[in-house]
Amino acid sequence: MILLQNARLRLFIGAALISLSPVWVQLVDVSPSTSGFYRVVFGALALVVYLLVTRKALQLSKRAWWLLILASVFFALDLWFWHRSIVIIGPGLSTLLANFQVFIMMIAGIVLLRQVPRPMQLVAVPMALFGLALIVGFDWRELPEDYRLGVIFGLLTAVTYAGYMLSLRQAREGSTYRVPTREMAVVSVITMVMMAAVILAEGGSFAITTYEDLGWLLGYGVLSHCIGWLFIASSLSEVTTVDAGVALLLQPALSFVWDVVFFDRPMTGTELTGAAIALVAIYLGSRVSSKQV
Repeated sequence: MILLQNARLRLFIGAALISLSPVWVQLVDVSPSTSGFYRVVFGALALVVYLLVTRKALQLSKRAWWLLILASVFFALDLWFWHRSIVIIGPGLSTLLANFQVFIMMIAGIVLLRQVPRPMQLVAVPMALFGLALIVGFDWRELPEDYRLGVIFGLLTAVTYAGYMLSLRQAREGSTYRVPTREMAVVSVITMVMMAAVILAEGGSFAITTYEDLGWLLGYGVLSHCIGWLFIASSLSEVTTVDAGVALLLQPALSFVWDVVFFDRPMTGTELTGAAIALVAIYLGSRVSSKQV
């Protein structure tokens, strides 16, 4: 427990736990929508228990509630796109693409908030695209149709994840709480309802048929969704921008490692170079906002 008082340690443990998210999705034998549903079910239960134990009051303004509903819509879409991308193109590439959200956030800052981008941020965008091209190939038409769909789903994950982050940030304006535990709990519960509706609309199943699958889903909801994000959120105000940026890179980098170690993903030198370039681009693109929650 004393070790967890170290903000940098919490930050990097949290990033490592979150990096396992696509691994749980790949391991579990349920549909992508069902794994998304149980992520927020178990995550919501853990967060609600935490709120009850710590006696945190759920006092949110009407504006915050509407913004959290919007954040939940984006988060449900994020899970829908990302989980399908994981199944099609693997945990590593799908997570790398999801982290392109830093560029969507940058564009949103320019368009909506009239922020002036730093030169390094402008360099980061073509760098990221070049890195991606090295991974997937320069001729889009030669790629298998399902692989292209997986890449598109990964990029749509980045868009919807950015929408979730922007909505959550707006909902937290004026909050006196350092860690967004209440907001995360609310978003988890609302997203749970939305994902349940999606499963019913798709004619899917809520069944968890093995204890092994139950274990994977508990790990996903409790370790990655709840503890991982709490560790990161609780540490951001106490660490440097460089530490936060490195932690941001740790998630997609480790996801690639898990993809190779657990699922025998073949990696050529060209793909490794592309992944490294894309990770550097993500770091450069996140430098301005990496301390924001």
